[in-house]
Amino acid sequence: MKAAAFEDLLRRSGKGDLVVLEDVTLNAEAPVHLLRDAVTPIDRFFVRNNGVLPSFTAQQLNDWRLVIDGEVDRPMSLGLDDIRSRFETVTEEAVLECAGNGRRNFTPPTEGLQWGDGAIGCARWTGVRLADLLRAAGPRPSACYTAHFSCDRDPKSDGPALSRGLPLWKALSAETLVAFAMNGNPLTPLHGAPMRIVAPGFPGSAWQKWLERITLRDREHDGAKMTGYDYRLPVRSLQPGEKPAPSEMKVIEDMPVKSLIVSPLATEKLEVGQAVQIHGFAWSGHTPLAGVDVSTNGGRDWKAAEMSPAGGAFAWVPFRLSWTPPSAGHFILMPRARNARGAAQPIEEAPWNPKGYANNQCQKVEVLVA
Repeated sequence: MKAAAFEDLLRRSGKGDLVVLEDVTLNAEAPVHLLRDAVTPIDRFFVRNNGVLPSFTAQQLNDWRLVIDGEVDRPMSLGLDDIRSRFETVTEEAVLECAGNGRRNFTPPTEGLQWGDGAIGCARWTGVRLADLLRAAGPRPSACYTAHFSCDRDPKSDGPALSRGLPLWKALSAETLVAFAMNGNPLTPLHGAPMRIVAPGFPGSAWQKWLERITLRDREHDGAKMTGYDYRLPVRSLQPGEKPAPSEMKVIEDMPVKSLIVSPLATEKLEVGQAVQIHGFAWSGHTPLAGVDVSTNGGRDWKAAEMSPAGGAFAWVPFRLSWTPPSAGHFILMPRARNARGAAQPIEEAPWNPKGYANNQCQKVEVLVA
């Protein structure tokens, strides 16, 4: 499909305000000004695909089964009704961020979709704990990793487009779900209906959509987009442009501390002496946030922002700072989040890596005060 066809599909899906990226698969991000809600509406939630978007008939969805096999004592095949009736339903509010969010800000440029800042959202995910499903299947002592399988296909090879997995510690964590609803509504096809993985703190690639099978393995999974440089970061610092050996790359298991100003925008008209509310969100993988500071002069001075309560341990945290422009001219607004382990966003360049993942450099919003 071409960009025009993707745009038409998004309009028909209520997502006409998203911006389509140039690619053979459907990928679209939200303009930053649309991300003003503590819980991101589905129509403003970004779309990420590694393969051809699958389509299903109503009968296929009704007959959908989730198979759990591999290093288990009791392999299972479960329909959605089985899952709902046998296991406790829970809801987790959590940030979903593409590992490549902010990729276009790396210098030198890296390969991959050139995401801006809008491959991010925070939703309420409803489903059952993956741990409950796995324990019902009886993991063997040899099990150490999950492998996830879906029906989307690679547009070039017609093989699997994506087959990610989770270390067993994460698969058994209480926040990790097999979800069937998003923001109180059944998952839509664009977001993985009828079932998907929810793995808060991990990059979006680990949140497998259109989930058909979970296999427990006795080793780190080596499925499509699990090896080489895919969704991995180097274990040492690199010089920009350097190509390390694949053995020096490690699977991303935690997204970095990060923040985003959603208001005001560079296009808004600000006036001298008129108070402005700088508003945004901050998040930090598995580690709690410690604070957010905001600069209104390009990083020379910083003030602590007021943080509001989050919707959960893995939800993003709203922050706000009142600022009165002291004079006319150009001002650069920058948020900088830090977490409880002392990690803070780099003011300038984030550590470079070959695929442009996990870019958490401070955002810069240049505004004009009249």
